[in-house]
Amino acid sequence: MTDSRAAAPRLTTVRRGVVVAAAVGALVLAVTLGVLVGPAGISVRAVVLELVGALPGVDVSSGLTPGQQAVLWEIRMPRVALGLLVGATLAIAGAAYQGVFRNPLADPYLLGVSSGAGLGATLAIVAGGTIAGLGIPLAAFAGGVVAVTATYLLGRTVGGARSEVVVILAGVAVAAFANAGQTFVQQFHDDSLRQVYAWLLGRLATDGWHDVVVVLPYVAVSIAVIALFRRTLDVMAVGDLEAASLGIRPDRVRLILVAAATLGTAAVVSVSGLIGFVGIVVPHTVRLLVGPGHRLLLPLSIVVGGAFLVLADLVARVAMSPAELPIGVVTAAIGAPFFLYVLRRGRVTS
Repeated sequence: MTDSRAAAPRLTTVRRGVVVAAAVGALVLAVTLGVLVGPAGISVRAVVLELVGALPGVDVSSGLTPGQQAVLWEIRMPRVALGLLVGATLAIAGAAYQGVFRNPLADPYLLGVSSGAGLGATLAIVAGGTIAGLGIPLAAFAGGVVAVTATYLLGRTVGGARSEVVVILAGVAVAAFANAGQTFVQQFHDDSLRQVYAWLLGRLATDGWHDVVVVLPYVAVSIAVIALFRRTLDVMAVGDLEAASLGIRPDRVRLILVAAATLGTAAVVSVSGLIGFVGIVVPHTVRLLVGPGHRLLLPLSIVVGGAFLVLADLVARVAMSPAELPIGVVTAAIGAPFFLYVLRRGRVTS
């Protein structure tokens, strides 16, 4: 009996090590394919030589034309970097939401972020690309933040913000209101429907490194705050009363984590549009593989989320080349069947 008990922790450690190695390998593969593959007609050898030649002290000629170099350095690489940031942020935000609300089906859009961002982007689009001096990304960011703020204010008014259920229901109400407002605006501006739907379906098209630089500070703050509370999330899994008895203030922790997750989500959504299922599927998959402990769940969600979205974007780029699929369609095509499979097997675990 002693040997079998000692072997169980060793097997668990080995399994987690394998999962970590597989996640890192998937990330490396995703980044490599994202940089190498594309419809621009650049050979893999030339790309490799160009990247090697960019290393300090290495003088190698890739033979790429200035136009091909621009495609590599100003389109492909920023797009891969943006995919990593968006995927990682949505995944860790999903893990945080699932932890604070003790609901494995929660996602980063739970409290109306997507609806508020969609309304903000729609208003900016129908106004000709700007509203109150804000461009589409800033309008989407502001809309997402305003929606979550309204959710918390409504939740506090109704239930004193003492219950996560009240907050979730307030989020449903705010999301419904924002969706109604968006539909109303679209009804009177049907000439902009195509652009609105293109934004709503998600995209990672970039113009250089601008979007990456803009969202990076918000993503860094969001991830740092969520990671700081990883042990607290484990304690909160047992319930608010038990957590309070251990000296934790659940309402305060929930507010901080929701604010951090919303900040990161609103930032990446403002430049990528609405990309669904990443925040549900990735944390839930990682939880099934390594367990519910957030010490490992959060960093693995970052790695797997980034890899997943870069690979999904690669499919979006090449599946119907030279045309491009909306990345939200790809993530839904991958995520929805997996989600239904998990529900069918009854393996949704907290």
